[in-house]
Formats: sequence, structure tokens, C-alpha cells
Amino acid sequence: MSKINRSENPRNTGTDSERAILSPDERRVQGKALREAVPRETQGGWKPLRKRRDPVEVLTESNEGRLSQLVPIRFGRMLQSPFTFYRGSAAIMAADLASTPNSGLRVQACGDAHLLNFGGFATPERQVIFDINDLDETLPAPWEWDVKRLTASVVIAAHHLRLHESQAARAATATVRAYRERMADYSSMPALDVWYDRITVEQILAEVSSEEVRKRIIRRLQKARQESSAEIIFPKLAEHHGTLPRIKEEPPLIFHPSEELAPGLRTQCSEALAAYRASLPEHVRVLFDRFHFCDLAIKVVGVGSVGTRCTIGLFMAADNDPLFLQIKEARASVLEPYAGASLHPNHGQRVIAGQHLMQAASDIFLGWTTGSDGRHYYLRQLRDVKISAIIEGWDVELLMTYGRLCAWALARAHARSGDAALIAGYMGSNAAFDDAICEFAVEYSDQNQRDYRAFVKAVREGRIEAQVEENP
Repeated sequence: MSKINRSENPRNTGTDSERAILSPDERRVQGKALREAVPRETQGGWKPLRKRRDPVEVLTESNEGRLSQLVPIRFGRMLQSPFTFYRGSAAIMAADLASTPNSGLRVQACGDAHLLNFGGFATPERQVIFDINDLDETLPAPWEWDVKRLTASVVIAAHHLRLHESQAARAATATVRAYRERMADYSSMPALDVWYDRITVEQILAEVSSEEVRKRIIRRLQKARQESSAEIIFPKLAEHHGTLPRIKEEPPLIFHPSEELAPGLRTQCSEALAAYRASLPEHVRVLFDRFHFCDLAIKVVGVGSVGTRCTIGLFMAADNDPLFLQIKEARASVLEPYAGASLHPNHGQRVIAGQHLMQAASDIFLGWTTGSDGRHYYLRQLRDVKISAIIEGWDVELLMTYGRLCAWALARAHARSGDAALIAGYMGSNAAFDDAICEFAVEYSDQNQRDYRAFVKAVREGRIEAQVEENP
């Protein structure tokens, strides 16, 4: 296994004076040479370390600093299936990935690249694109880690859908192949073309063979646009109390925190908002200054984020002109113990920097701040035509199509920060790398199943508490 260089620059290619300008073909040859130290076949398979930590212990440790009354909701969501367990167990897999071979090439990694962390959202130009949409764990790290987590999620999703083992392997192989082929494409593109590339709705529809699925995507897009409009979102999330609007409560998932629960969260937010404002580009500050802060409430989101301090803020520019910002606590990336600490002083800044590096377009309101309690946060719009996959009922063809789209987005994101030609040269033009990662994904899905059973046993024995929601 190659030693991981802990430089913040994921490419780590030296200074301009030290770096020769090589053609893509020459860099691909260099990438191919990396196979001598780390053959592609060694990327396959999975064997846990002899002293692998108890997964329940890892999960319990990750609850440190979370709101204790929300932790049972987190565990309740993970309890639903091995698939939802996998979504909430990025910390477990990060430790496992650190023990696997890697080529020594680094990129700005997602850190939690399972297939439900991809989806559609609106660009500042109001076009909808497909991209990675959750980068809480982003950090410079080996590119293989993201590929392995994504591919394993495809296999685990196939099992969740009760597809045959051969179909799960087909979907996994299709995902890795798409990543390899897209990276080969990016390795030959001019740097600016890679940076400007994005996956549009039209390109997504072109990848889908079923007319019914295409119609379903268009309906989902129309619904997402409608639900993101101020006319819909404001009465759904807010109500008037006297002269100022207030966020509606839906306990235990949306509620106003007490002073005992979150001391200073509401009363000392002016300084944190001022720091957030300072993190915005000057032209966005002009827009943000049109809005005035009205209310703040805790909102439970996702699986892995449950229990962290995630809130929504309501800002108004006029009576019918709201802005809802999601304010998410940013903790150290799960990759940090294995890939090195971020050089950004604020983990919110780390997340925002990673989003700008990996996404083809990002929310204009992305910014970061520090709370009065010293915790780090980042902010973005709560809803902006966001579309996430709903995998229930999928067949193998649809899973393969979605896996290929995720792989495309991941390859594009990695090509922005890493050296696409080196990575493409290492993977090569045949199926050797595809087969190795598929083998890893299938065997790691078995590991996830074992960890899930250990988790269920811990809940049944009362070692940890899980609260199952009626309508999660």
C-alpha cells in the first residue's frame, strides 16, 4: 500500500519550477507505471484487519458532542435496513478503507460517496444539474476510497432491492466501468473544459432507456421546482406570530431549542451571522443584506447527521420574500485520522472549499461561521430544487443507469482536483480495475451485513437505544 501524502494539495505535484509540463499521454504512462508498486488486482477483495474495532463502539464514539436526545433517532434510522445502516456508518468504512491498497494519487475526496449522496439541484443560473450533493466529509484523500464506497453502496442497494447476486455484480461493474471510461475522457480534455463540464437534465434523460422513467424524472423535476418556490415553501415551513413569522414546529424533527438544550444558540447568533456574512463574496453580501433574521429552529436531517446541530434560519426581505438557510454543524471529516487533518481552521470552511472544488456549480449562499460555543458551521439554502433518488422498486437496469450517473459525477469531481491522466493511466483500458473493485464491493457488502447484525444485536440487548419513527 502506498504511503498517503498528507499535503492539503490533493495533486501534490510540486511547484511550477519543479513540475515539467507533460502531455496527457506522458502522464498516462506515469499512471500506468504505478501498477508496479500497487497492481490493480490488489485493489480487489476485502479482508478485515485482525484487530478491527467493534463497529458498535465506533458508532457510539461518533455520537460524542451530538444532542443526546436525538441519537436514538439516528440509530432508529440506521436500524431500518443494512442499506440505511451503511448510510450512517461512514466512520466505520473510513477506517476500513485506510487499510486497503491505493495508488498514492490524491484528489479532493467526497468522503461519503454512497449513491444517495448524489442528486439534482439548481445552479445559480437556475439550470438543474446532477452532481454530488453532500460533502460534509470532504477531504484530500486517495481517489480509490470514493470509488470503493460508491460501488459498495450499489451492491448493498441491490441487496436491499432483493436483486440476484449476479445482478448486484453487474450493477457494481457497470458503475466502476463508467468511472474508468469517464476519467479516460477527462484525461484528454483541456483543463478549462473539465472545469466547465456539468451533467444536465438533458444528458440524464439521454442515459435513460425507459420512456416511463424519463417521464417520471420530468415529473419529479417539475414537483421540485414547485416545492422550492416561495409561495409553497413559506406557508409549509413558517407561520405568523404577531409581526414576525416563525418556523413551524414538527417535534421531534423540527423544534425550537431551549436554552438548556442549546445554550446561546438563539440569543448569541448575531456574531455568528456576522462571521458568516464576512465569508460570502462581496456581491453576495449585497444580496444577503436585503434579508433580516427572523427565527431559528433545529431540523433533524439525513442519517449520519442526526444529532449534530443542524438548524434552519428564516430570513425575510419583505412580507412574501423569504430565505431559508440550512445551518449545519461541521465536524472533523471521518477521513481525517487516516488522510491527515485539514489545513482549514474551520470545518465549515473545509466543507465549502470542498464543494467549490468538487461540484460543477454551488449555491451562492455557501459560507461558514463559528458559533459562540466554538462549534463550526456552514450555511446554504435549505431547498433549491433539490432532487434525491428514491430507490424503492428499482430494477437492475435502473440501478445500473443510476450507478453510471453517480460514477460520471464522481469522475468529473475527481478530475477537477486530481490528475485525470495519471488516474486513467493507472486504471487502464481493460476490465482489470473494474473486476477488482467489483470484487471488493461484493465482499464489503458482506462486511456491512455483519456489522448491521452486530448493531441490531446491540439494540436488542439494550447496549444502545434506537427510536423508530412512524414516518421517517
